[in-house]
Amino acid sequence: MTKQSCCRFRILIGIATPLATLGARDDRKEKMRKKIVFNLVTIDGFFAGPNGEIDWHNYDDEIGAFSAEQMKTLGALIFGKTTYELMAGYWPTPEGIKSEPVVAGIMNSIPKIVFSKTMKEVKDGPVWKNVKVFREINPREIIKMKEQDGKDIAIFGSGTIVQQLANLGLIDEYRLLVNPLILGAGKPLFKDVKKTNLKLLGARTFKDGNVLLTYEPKVD
Repeated sequence: MTKQSCCRFRILIGIATPLATLGARDDRKEKMRKKIVFNLVTIDGFFAGPNGEIDWHNYDDEIGAFSAEQMKTLGALIFGKTTYELMAGYWPTPEGIKSEPVVAGIMNSIPKIVFSKTMKEVKDGPVWKNVKVFREINPREIIKMKEQDGKDIAIFGSGTIVQQLANLGLIDEYRLLVNPLILGAGKPLFKDVKKTNLKLLGARTFKDGNVLLTYEPKVD
């Protein structure tokens, strides 16, 4: 992935409904941290190009201000290895910090959870801190994260992680920033995800043609 692509991967921001076998939704729901999927996607449903390209991201100052406000509402982030390495290679750098100091400050210090079978443990650096690596997705552990006090947890990029959590019923909210673009080929955000009925919570149009669509899974 090119340096230009890394620079354009900005932060626009899921945990979801617990597995039925692990407890139904109840009055605690409003008090629990949500897991939120936030991704930029094309009209034809891709979150990256065939080789992971994100140079098509439609990003301007209005989206930048929105992303900074989004970051302030979050208490932790979840990544797969590829997205994590992209973030770690940009936000702690002088360029990343200068480009968007508010987002960089939060990104560099906020707790970061990485699901990877191959990545080594990450020690705190002078800027990049609070990284924990998990070898597999354990639904019970994810539900424990939700039950802890704190702000919501967001997943950026990380298509395979989104897909696994979606199929486990562990996404509370989807925030999809739809770019005015048909890519034609790429990595679909919801590859092999089973049918899921969603409820529209809101829609917002930006001046550059992006549309933010916010959904939550429907409860039967």
